[in-house]
Amino acid sequence: MKKYLSFFRLRFSMGLQYRAAALAGIVTQFVWGGMECLVFAAFYRADPSAFPMRFSAVASYIWLQQAFLALFMAWMMENEIFDCIRNGDVAYELCRPIDIYSMWFCRSMANRLSKAVLRCMPILLVAGFLPEPYRMRLPVSVLAGVEFAVSMALGLLVVTAFCMLVYITTFFTISPDGVRMTAVSAVEILAGSIIPLPFFPDSIRRILELLPFAAMQNVPFRIYSGDLSGRAAVNGVLSQLFWAAALILAGKLLMRKAAKKIVIQGG
Repeated sequence: MKKYLSFFRLRFSMGLQYRAAALAGIVTQFVWGGMECLVFAAFYRADPSAFPMRFSAVASYIWLQQAFLALFMAWMMENEIFDCIRNGDVAYELCRPIDIYSMWFCRSMANRLSKAVLRCMPILLVAGFLPEPYRMRLPVSVLAGVEFAVSMALGLLVVTAFCMLVYITTFFTISPDGVRMTAVSAVEILAGSIIPLPFFPDSIRRILELLPFAAMQNVPFRIYSGDLSGRAAVNGVLSQLFWAAALILAGKLLMRKAAKKIVIQGG
């Protein structure tokens, strides 16, 4: 376990060095979040009762999404892992006395977490002082805050485990680009990245909430805003726990299969 914690610390420390990129990201994400709020506000002015979430909940959802973009966006994958597989450097990794899946998993989590740590606080602080109704609100209750923290951790596990499956498929393909683009598009649409899942028709939403994508950012952000509470919040956290375990197990099994059939060009 100590060696994987070391990989986590090294990658986390490395990610904290990119402060200029973080500053550019903060400005970009704050502007994008403001645009999203204004678009939703225009629709809400027409008929607020026609929407499944209060606008204040939607505003909090948007600002959380921007603040923790690095945690949950599937397109923030590590090119180093793809390159390692494609150019054959994975052979060196396999010679180490470590579990390569666990090492990549720790590195991916640390990379996402370091980017989020640099960007989240400025966005949340500024959003907290915006005028109504665009202001970022506090959790609806202490219990919601605790559930939100637990759900955020589980959501990070689900996203990382899902991305690990995308990395591992590179062992079986000539190029990872097709699988990567398909996976990213699926997450963007089905995880609530473009619009929150409650805005989908009920028949579609019920299906989407059973998929692993809903266990990413959808659950923690809706718990924070109060859109998920009580039994629904508990069910959401349990679904995250299930999908985290299922995706990690699937990744380990697929990695074991890939390791038995790796062919390195030139050797």
